[in-house]
Amino acid sequence: MTPRDASDDSRWSDLDRPPLSAAALRRGLVRDGGLWREVEVVQRTGSTNNDLVGLAVKGAAGEGAVLVAEEQTAGRGRLDRQWTAPARSGLFFSVLLKPSDVPVARWGWLPLLTGVAVATGLSRAAGIDTALKWPNDLLVTVGGEERKAGGILAERAGEDGVVVGVGINVTLREDELPVPQAGSLVLAGAITTDRDPLLRAVLRSLEEWYGRWRSAGGDPGVSGLQETYAAGCATLGRVVRAELPGDRSITGEAVAVDGDGRLVIATGEGVQEPVGAGDIVHLRPA
Repeated sequence: MTPRDASDDSRWSDLDRPPLSAAALRRGLVRDGGLWREVEVVQRTGSTNNDLVGLAVKGAAGEGAVLVAEEQTAGRGRLDRQWTAPARSGLFFSVLLKPSDVPVARWGWLPLLTGVAVATGLSRAAGIDTALKWPNDLLVTVGGEERKAGGILAERAGEDGVVVGVGINVTLREDELPVPQAGSLVLAGAITTDRDPLLRAVLRSLEEWYGRWRSAGGDPGVSGLQETYAAGCATLGRVVRAELPGDRSITGEAVAVDGDGRLVIATGEGVQEPVGAGDIVHLRPA
């Protein structure tokens, strides 16, 4: 990848939302023996996931590549939902991981691992309580109400890679929210909205959790990932509706996240059904 520092463009156009500096991020994150090898910041792109998957497939990016966009015009969430936000109002980035020493069957834990890492990093740097909605949403509390402030999307990149994309609303105001159920770190009372230390904290947390998981051969129990995810998962203990592929849905209590990262739902018929993919609707508080 050829780095281009987005901070060169319109550097002081919005003092409330200063640009990120790729050079400063590289100094803080790239080190010998570390996971992060290169950091690029672009002013605008359609999707950092699309861009990084394309680079990975062409062999133009290796493990530890980080691509950050100040603005995404075609960002995507799960189920191809659109993710848009004003320029420099959030953190929109993707990373390339190549867990070659982990069985492919365990790669499904990477979005959940990233959720744990993001929540941990933001707790440290922003001083706010966050929660995880299975499988990939970051929740914050705004005025006593649970709102979505971020999401995660993992995609295969060739035979040996996974690109994980993260979007986090940082400084979005109420009048800028795409839907009333959305939130942001500033609305949740974050002690800082400086995106540089926030991004560094999240990426350092991701490096820590990824290393722990790989050292355990991807075992979510041995690495502590399964237990930690369950402790921070707002979905567990609630009555939920799982909207599944094929226009099928099931309703019941979310009772566990199993060893494959699936959400286990106990239905009214006394059946425990694991859900590996679907849209989860929280029906009642835990």
